[in-house]
Amino acid sequence: MSFQKIYDLQDWNKIKESILNKSSSDVENALSSNNRTIEDFKALISPAAVPYLEQMAQISQQLTQKRFGKTIQLYVPLYLSNECNNYCTYCGFNFNNKIERKTLNTDEILKEISEIKKQGFDHILLVTGEARQVVNLEYLVQSVNLIKSSFANTSIEVLPLLQTEYEELNRAGVYAVFVYQETYNKEKYKVYHPRGKKSDFYFRLETPDRIGRAGIHKIGLGILLGLEDWRTDSCLCALHLEYLQKKYWQTKYSISFPRIRPYKVNDQDKKIFGASESSISDKELVQLICAYRLFNEDVELSVSTRESETFRNNIIKLGVTSMSAGSKTNPGGYSGNQKSLEQFEIADERNAGQIAEIIASNDYEPVWKDWDNSFLKYE
Repeated sequence: MSFQKIYDLQDWNKIKESILNKSSSDVENALSSNNRTIEDFKALISPAAVPYLEQMAQISQQLTQKRFGKTIQLYVPLYLSNECNNYCTYCGFNFNNKIERKTLNTDEILKEISEIKKQGFDHILLVTGEARQVVNLEYLVQSVNLIKSSFANTSIEVLPLLQTEYEELNRAGVYAVFVYQETYNKEKYKVYHPRGKKSDFYFRLETPDRIGRAGIHKIGLGILLGLEDWRTDSCLCALHLEYLQKKYWQTKYSISFPRIRPYKVNDQDKKIFGASESSISDKELVQLICAYRLFNEDVELSVSTRESETFRNNIIKLGVTSMSAGSKTNPGGYSGNQKSLEQFEIADERNAGQIAEIIASNDYEPVWKDWDNSFLKYE
């Protein structure tokens, strides 16, 4: 059965009600279980689990250390382009926004690589807007071929592609593909994505299947926290993860936790997406991260520079396995381009060295390199 068919059997309101109706005994049963289910996950993200957060954090820490050791992988996003044909209401790359559009050429990419390598990174995430006429498969393959010799690990977060295109990127050396559904609320999805290719809910929903069939080593999932009810969205994302792991069992998986951030609509004006009724607090985000770890010991959990210094300092021991650092969210940002506006404002502006020091001060090891594209030749 495809995930679309599984998804169509779900009812958003019933899932939400089920989560809110979980009791303390449901939470206690989930905490004591050795084989946690989606129902257990619902209990762990429910309001009833709040008094058990300390216990959840302790178990999350133990499970993470057992599976990943006391390590945090460091990565950096490289924005290749901010050109986009979508009209996402929460994003600085929205086609209607009067920003300086920029797609990096070869020389500009090399300049960015030079600056990034000075910081010590060996894991890089290539990011673009969704403008197929500019950032097409040929451009992506050329960029990967240009970049991969400088990094041990190359991942991408770009427009959803066809299976054959992912297969070509796999051959080029892409290790992981990150694609976020943003929200699993199909009824509201069109409100946030009114026009453009991204408005096709099911095409995006089925993207991880195309990635899995293409043999990509890792698939990254997530929702945009702040759009819709975070508990219901996270439950459906966990269901998606469970489906994918069963079907593409040789693939690795990660979950990211991006929260909506302010962005500029031009050189002077800043916009803050207003959806306070759907926002998630720091305490609730800790609860969500711990719930994912208790639900799945093997999944990688990532926190970006969207989060504050204080939050990122305190989350190191509680279940995350990777963090970005020193991020720039505009094309050419590392080499000093001030004209192309960023996708969103970051919250943690510390450089990679400072983040590595914080990780080490928590008695954890900052990992710059744990996998290399050269391993591909032995498959």
